[in-house]
Amino acid sequence: MTSVAPTQDVKPLKYLQGYGADTLAQVAQLVAGQGLGDWLLKRYPSGHGIRTDKALFEYVQDLKQEHLRGAEPLNKVAFDSKLQVVAHALGTHTTISRVQGNKLKAKREIRIASMFKDAPPEFLQMIAVHELAHIKEREHDKAFYKLCTYMAPNYHQLEFEVRLYLTHLDITGTRLWAAAVTEN
Repeated sequence: MTSVAPTQDVKPLKYLQGYGADTLAQVAQLVAGQGLGDWLLKRYPSGHGIRTDKALFEYVQDLKQEHLRGAEPLNKVAFDSKLQVVAHALGTHTTISRVQGNKLKAKREIRIASMFKDAPPEFLQMIAVHELAHIKEREHDKAFYKLCTYMAPNYHQLEFEVRLYLTHLDITGTRLWAAAVTEN
């Protein structure tokens, strides 16, 4: 088994912990050759066009309607600039309970890190699917991932590639699709 020892120029691949040594070696090679960003741009040439919270709500609502019709309704979906990837949160799902008279009302919210405003549509889909799955399954267990792959059959590949993008951001600090968004 080959281990990948980080050099002085390459940061540890913290977003890829748990992946096999061969995979880590391939990513380390891309990082060392400064080719990870190019690989991602070649695979995903452009970002999605969802810019507002209203458009994001409609996008997530459409996914929910298609895959989780019987699930509890969503009250809010928004981009959130306060979500930090450092805390390993790309998105959050919350249920807020309030007492109104003698009834308990629950509101469900999904927030997606605003850094994904300019990401490829596939990355947004992966994060939205992940947060929607939490409506039905609270824990990251087998049932949760089964639901994710039901909504997005390539979920695991997308999750890996989002982690590659996070690795790229961690190492270079450069957002890949941000320039394309500001030019429009």
